[in-house]
Amino acid sequence: MDPAVFAAAVYKGFRIKQYLRVFSPPQRPKVHLSGPMAPIGALWGVLRQRQTKYILSAAAIAGLEVDLKPFEFGVTNKSPGFLDKFTLGKIPAFEGNDGFTLLEGASIARYVASLVPESGLLGDNLKDAAQVDQWIHFVEHEISAYTDLIWQMLMGFFAEKTYSEQIHKSLLERQERSLKFLEQSINTHEFLVTDKITLADIVLAAVIQRAAGVTLGAAERALYPNIFAHHAKVAADPRIKDIFGAAEFVEVPLAFGKAD
Repeated sequence: MDPAVFAAAVYKGFRIKQYLRVFSPPQRPKVHLSGPMAPIGALWGVLRQRQTKYILSAAAIAGLEVDLKPFEFGVTNKSPGFLDKFTLGKIPAFEGNDGFTLLEGASIARYVASLVPESGLLGDNLKDAAQVDQWIHFVEHEISAYTDLIWQMLMGFFAEKTYSEQIHKSLLERQERSLKFLEQSINTHEFLVTDKITLADIVLAAVIQRAAGVTLGAAERALYPNIFAHHAKVAADPRIKDIFGAAEFVEVPLAFGKAD
């Protein structure tokens, strides 16, 4: 398949039925975040989304409260009230009490973390903050992006349900290269930047949890003990354990014709 055709397909042909299944759980997740103040704003998102996990986890560790709004994909984000604020119609989306709006999970989570510098979520100094940003960008672009592209291809989201075994293999190889680098990088560190959880650790844990439900089966997970030890530690933190929920890991990577 011509790579140019594949790239164009990313923007076309979404299967709404499958998309609804992923982004509209039967019941709204119950997330109770306690904090010393009123909610800092409203968030539209769903907990199956890794980006929503970023935001709610950052708020929980910072001791802030976020008002998680009921959301039904294809309904809430198509409503005039939502589109007046967020014209792209995508989630997660945040509106502060002062009317300040933001899109993109990592950006919203970073804003939330910045409201409480003493939380340590952005590190303790400018160099720490730069490393937090480094790892967030790396994890999202070098690991998560490949998980999402593979999942979309397997689920038939592209035009005419396009699937390419060659492209699938190439994406897996690129993700594997990044995972090997990450495994080595955290070999002697409990957390990515400081001696406690930062936003980078939250993003990594959420991204890995998602990858382990798509591209990383039991055999693949065994290759990355440091990464999965990190995930287990972050996801088990009492402040965010309920947000991460039970991990739905696959025994073998999803394959074309066998993905649900």
